[in-house]
Amino acid sequence: MTPRDADRSTLTSAASMRVLAHPTRLKLLGLLRERGPQTAAQLGDIVDEAPGTISYHLGKLASIALIEPADAQSSDHRERWWKATTALTSWEPAELLDDPDKLAASAVLQKSIAQAYAARFTDYIDAAPALPREWVAAGASGDRSLRLTVDELAAMRGELEALVDRWLETSAAHDPADAAEPVVVVYQAYRRP
Repeated sequence: MTPRDADRSTLTSAASMRVLAHPTRLKLLGLLRERGPQTAAQLGDIVDEAPGTISYHLGKLASIALIEPADAQSSDHRERWWKATTALTSWEPAELLDDPDKLAASAVLQKSIAQAYAARFTDYIDAAPALPREWVAAGASGDRSLRLTVDELAAMRGELEALVDRWLETSAAHDPADAAEPVVVVYQAYRRP
């Protein structure tokens, strides 16, 4: 088991995929992973939702073990703090091909994630004029169309995951006081229909 596998939640039921497919829940889980423990009120301020609504969504995420209560981060012990249980969530769509309910739930989740990626990239495009020039120059976006066998595609997937894992180690080594900033990496490799 790689370090990446040890810090991964694996979704195996259609119900868990449907829970995570909600756009607000995807956003909340991402925020807890990026920012660490938060309260419903703090998260509500970020996503512009009422704390009661946020609490409902947090309860749903907790029901599938993607988040859990966290130790209080302030002296106000009336606040309920939450944290992500793992850094990653995965499922294997190929394993769902024979189960129509799981396959449908996976498709809804994948589409919700794709919409979240598109919204985040749109936010970046809108913000780029205000970012330092060197950060804009260092960014990347592109696509290629390749002709590969299934084995070659699987090998490329492994290489992409290993590359990201290498940079995760670099990311973890940064001190909050240095010049590092949050960077989003999204990659996709699939057979064109």
